Amino acid sequence: MQHSTDDRGPTADGNPDKPYVGRFAPTPSGPLHLGSLLTAAASWLQARAHGGRWLLRIDDLDRPRCPAGMDTVILQQLEAHGLVWDGEPRYQTACQAEYDEALENLSTAGLTYPCSCTRARLQETSLPGPDGPVYDRHCHLHPPPRGRPLALRLRVGEGLLHFTDRWQGEQRRQVESEVGDFVLRRSDGMTGYQLACAVDEQRQGITEVVRGSDLLGSTFRQRLLTQRLGWQAPAYAHGPLLLGDDGLKLSKQNHAAPLRADEAGPNLWHCLQALRQEPPSSLQGAAPAEILAWGLAHWRPEALIAAPPRKVETN
Repeated sequence: MQHSTDDRGPTADGNPDKPYVGRFAPTPSGPLHLGSLLTAAASWLQARAHGGRWLLRIDDLDRPRCPAGMDTVILQQLEAHGLVWDGEPRYQTACQAEYDEALENLSTAGLTYPCSCTRARLQETSLPGPDGPVYDRHCHLHPPPRGRPLALRLRVGEGLLHFTDRWQGEQRRQVESEVGDFVLRRSDGMTGYQLACAVDEQRQGITEVVRGSDLLGSTFRQRLLTQRLGWQAPAYAHGPLLLGDDGLKLSKQNHAAPLRADEAGPNLWHCLQALRQEPPSSLQGAAPAEILAWGLAHWRPEALIAAPPRKVETN
């Protein structure tokens, strides 16, 4: 099945007909670190600079990875750094019915198919792509027998998907060969990240997603889903990453140090520096509210256009 994928969506300035709504969506698998604070600060500054709302979403669908109480730790870390959100946080685990409805709509439209491929088979047979492995469509060509739990994939079709990212510029992918049919529901019944995220943005009325450039590949999948479900896609702005001394992205998997409340001021200062906002050195010892006020008054998002990753320098 072939679909038009001319999905430019909103301009780089977002949808002018809607008030700005941004968001931050951490996974409570561990505490926030400096890399996640960088994303939170960028999205907060972008939303506030537009006079908009900044929402919080807790991406807790993968419950085994999310220790009890970790969401509270994250909320406290954000508050300690002065990043106050609007409204009540949205928890993915409370939204399963919305994900099920979207999946049913896609299935009714003939856009899904079951998949029995194991991780071992996927590692052996997936094709190389610009954003990671691309599924070889084995189960679309050879439907698996029913009777055991199966994953469910989106049939992406053919065509070119392109959009303009605020900071990374024009983005293009051939959906069949460079994106591929991806999982909407895992074989254990868990809703896939891409589907949940696309539904979340729609339900929360997000007009622009600000996040790290490592998630640019996910954006193609989420925009495809948004298009297939007949929704208006938000604008996107993928910012720079923070790297550790080993050259790897700061992340929980790479054992990045958790944020400390007593270092909130220096943490925010370093984030502004990594965001190329050139904060004065005299601001390093200021309170979070003062640093954020300076950042908002001097916010220059154009400085992030094609900005490369930066190593953490805290000394």
